[in-house]
Amino acid sequence: MRIAVVGGGLSGLAAAHRLGELSRAEGCRVELVLFESATHLGGTVGTEFERGYLIERGADSFITDKPWGVDLCRRLGLEDRLIPTNATYRGSLVLRRGKPVPVPEGFLLLSPARIWPVLTSPLFSPWGKLRMGLEYFVPAGTADDESLAAFVRRRFGQEVLERLVQTLVGGIYTSDPDKLSLQATLPRYLEMERRERSLIRAARKLAKRQPAGSEQESGARYGLFATLRGGLSELLSRLESSIAAQGTIRLRTAVSAIRRPSGGSGSRWELQTSNGSRELFDAVVVAIRANQAADVLGEQDAELAGSLRGIEYASSAIVITGHRLADIGHPLNAFGLVVPAIEKRNILAVSFASRKFPGRAPEGHVLLRTFVGGAMQSELLNAADDALIAMARDELRDLLDVRGEAELVKIARYANAMPQYHVGHVARVEQIEKQTGRHAGLALAGNAYQGVGIPDCIRSGEEAAQRVFSAIAESAALTR
Repeated sequence: MRIAVVGGGLSGLAAAHRLGELSRAEGCRVELVLFESATHLGGTVGTEFERGYLIERGADSFITDKPWGVDLCRRLGLEDRLIPTNATYRGSLVLRRGKPVPVPEGFLLLSPARIWPVLTSPLFSPWGKLRMGLEYFVPAGTADDESLAAFVRRRFGQEVLERLVQTLVGGIYTSDPDKLSLQATLPRYLEMERRERSLIRAARKLAKRQPAGSEQESGARYGLFATLRGGLSELLSRLESSIAAQGTIRLRTAVSAIRRPSGGSGSRWELQTSNGSRELFDAVVVAIRANQAADVLGEQDAELAGSLRGIEYASSAIVITGHRLADIGHPLNAFGLVVPAIEKRNILAVSFASRKFPGRAPEGHVLLRTFVGGAMQSELLNAADDALIAMARDELRDLLDVRGEAELVKIARYANAMPQYHVGHVARVEQIEKQTGRHAGLALAGNAYQGVGIPDCIRSGEEAAQRVFSAIAESAALTR
């Protein structure tokens, strides 16, 4: 069997590694070729070390209640390298009239599990708190899908949306909450509404099931996040070694077209690369961005390409800075600060990276990651590096009392890297899967379809590998 994996991001690496596992388990020989247009593997994931700082240029952790990340680490022999978040600082801050205030204890993304912390929080006005309490009496909705903004306005009111939920949830996806699909991003809240009618009632029931004495967090479920002691590049390095032992990795090699030979409907696939070469494969996993997949598959299936182009993308940047702790007036007593759009600032959030995980900054220093751009501030990404750095410096000074000059500054830009899960996304993905299913030996993988997190990308790659491997094995059995 000859199998190609197009794209060396995390989904492509997971697919290639899984193909190796399957071939060994089945006792068959697979000639595997992984194509990556960049000079390195990993896509937006990558770790650097400089002046005692451990710097993640993209994602810095992954959630563990989705099993695919932890399971892959276990299979790669990395399980003992996993570390949890630092319990001392678990929690989030949100900007309120220019000042960081704690997210109310027990408020997890969309709904409070505890009433008193909300009632005593300065985050909401008296009317906002009253409107939130009226959620108990709001009937369940009937739509299969609606935007995050519409859902929160209907259940909790405008103030909860613009003061908290927009930045907690919309920031994860760098999306406009009026377009973000709840069904595609947080379907459990739709299920909670259907089951209990009230989200507050459902959240409080879940909280009561927690063990006695367990901590109450705010914001994201930080107790469920983990990373690798030496950064996420440990995962990339282990995957690369495993794949190189099984097949061939071709860096700086873009794929320009994927088609059946001469436009036919035979059992093999022809890949044309940027250097003009053409090769035949029994199966292909396409693990690049949806719009890029549309470009390379357009000649073979214009309808599939049109569906893929319907998935939009947003751009963002991270300004990474290292500081002496003595130069920061704020205690940084959380994992980070999120900034609602209503505050009209030039940043989305600040992650206190060295508060989240140990070993990210030298003793007496702190590492900050300031996020800029996204779907609602896309114009800021037109700024030059110096302008972005100055923008981040000014915001950090105003919001966190960061004084003096940073001793380390880096910028990571990600142009059109975050897929936008707009209302109707689930139906669109179902259509794409149906259209892809017309082509034996072809599978799509990546963060554009069923989740943007690291475990989601791993799952997507592994399931794509399983589909093409099974298709080839079935075809081989039929011809024997």
